[in-house]
Amino acid sequence: MTVQKLEELINAGEGEKLDYKEQLLLDTETKKKEFAKDVTAIANTKGGRGYLVFGVADKTREVIGITGKHPTEESIFQIISTRCDPPVPMRYEEIMYKDKLVAVLTIFKSNHRPHQILQTGTFYIRRGSTTDIARRYEIAAMLQDSGLVSYETTPVRDANIGDLDSGMLEKYVLNNLPATDLNGLIILESMGIITYNNDTKEYNPTAGGLLLFGKNPQRFLPSTGIRIEINKKVKLFEGNIPTMLDNAEEFISSLPMLKNYPVNAIYEALYNAVVHRDYWDATRETFVIIRPSSIEITNPGAIWNTDGVINMDNDINPPRRNSWLYQRLLLTDKKDRFLNSPIGIRTLNDSFEKYGLKVKYVNLIKKNLFKVVLPGMEAVEEKM
Repeated sequence: MTVQKLEELINAGEGEKLDYKEQLLLDTETKKKEFAKDVTAIANTKGGRGYLVFGVADKTREVIGITGKHPTEESIFQIISTRCDPPVPMRYEEIMYKDKLVAVLTIFKSNHRPHQILQTGTFYIRRGSTTDIARRYEIAAMLQDSGLVSYETTPVRDANIGDLDSGMLEKYVLNNLPATDLNGLIILESMGIITYNNDTKEYNPTAGGLLLFGKNPQRFLPSTGIRIEINKKVKLFEGNIPTMLDNAEEFISSLPMLKNYPVNAIYEALYNAVVHRDYWDATRETFVIIRPSSIEITNPGAIWNTDGVINMDNDINPPRRNSWLYQRLLLTDKKDRFLNSPIGIRTLNDSFEKYGLKVKYVNLIKKNLFKVVLPGMEAVEEKM
């Protein structure tokens, strides 16, 4: 690491991927535990590489320098390798800065998240400039990002085959073969729509199966509906994804205030919200707020490393979440709503290009939210 890069880190201030420590002391069990927590927290937090900088005061950013006897690179790596599973990829460097010795531990972006503390089984992440225990949905999302689990193929043990719409299955998947027929069950299981429980000797729907074909998925998967707010009144749409979208489109198209508005842009944002949202986060639905000045479509699931407003002209093909769900919607949605680019950015942008207006994309990493802000009816009418 260069002195210039170190100076940039010192001037940046603490954050989710950067932490300052006044000294590098790992001579007690407590200090070793805290060190392992800090390293895994930075490794588990979304974003690129992170840094632990030793010899800098956290509040004032004053360079104090590490003094006295401090651990070797080998002992630092041994602490992490014996306390973290899987081990965290990192690099240790010592740099002279203004006649003081500063140590920097670079924690590289990991493709093997989440990293766990072996002694306690705990997962940590960074929230702002503090280390915190990861929440259930955050751990699940990391496991999905690493390809270790998939939300859509997770069995829902409280549900049974009777909670799936057999008419939809027979029409869109089974070519009129009865859903309860042995061959039908084999097809549904092979597609990941149901799974067999060896303990109960029964089939259960998967989360993806319920989202696609469930009669009432929200009974088992809370907060997977769509809320639309207009004039401070909220209407909740529930059901499987195709049914929810049909009903939401019908409602939006009936609103007089949107008579001359390019409502296809709202539909496109909704399609992508329900496909690419973070379903592990069961705290809130996909939310649409319709105002004269703007229309906002917000869903759980931050997907970029950049926090805040994003310039989508440079990235129109972001990482796709819920690939299983997306692929099956391509096959089963007869309205071809999901054939556009991964999040339909071109379609959204093109809808307002003739008016000289732009769509805003906002990524809120700390809140785990992604928001699309469309120009409101007032702005569109001004440009007509």
